[in-house]
Amino acid sequence: GRRRRWTVDGKTDQANMAQGLPNRKVDDPQPAAEAEEVLLVYDRECPACDVYCRMVHIQPSAGTLRIVNARDPNPVMEEITEAGLDIDQGMVVKKDGRLYYGSEAIHVLARLSSRTGVFNRISYYLFRSRTAAHLLYPPLRACRNLLLKALGKAKINNLGIEGNDRF
Repeated sequence: GRRRRWTVDGKTDQANMAQGLPNRKVDDPQPAAEAEEVLLVYDRECPACDVYCRMVHIQPSAGTLRIVNARDPNPVMEEITEAGLDIDQGMVVKKDGRLYYGSEAIHVLARLSSRTGVFNRISYYLFRSRTAAHLLYPPLRACRNLLLKALGKAKINNLGIEGNDRF
């Protein structure tokens, strides 16, 4: 059967994610309030990143996945900037108070993946190895950067590097 999505006040997952609320299934064993939060920070204006981040699901035992738009001012983006991580060059996963960046972030997500559905199984098999994630992430990032350049998107430039406003 088809799984229903968790909602807050009758809103869909998409509406919840837009507000930074959890993306959970109704039948997850742990209530959202008690589950550990895993943050996935990415550029929502990147169509490829947006599809990936909306499709990835983590195991209920790993916690609640909360998707954060890097273009919106928020405390985790301040942390990312303070750590010197360029969000334009890699997504970030925050788990257990630690920031994982780029290939390490996609590797951590693969290891936490629910492995339900074709997308999550493929992601798990591609990125479960740290070495594979390290080799595959740079070409994926290059394709992302070319896509954003073709779309005329501005960089987030969270590090405030002068002349670094376009892809």
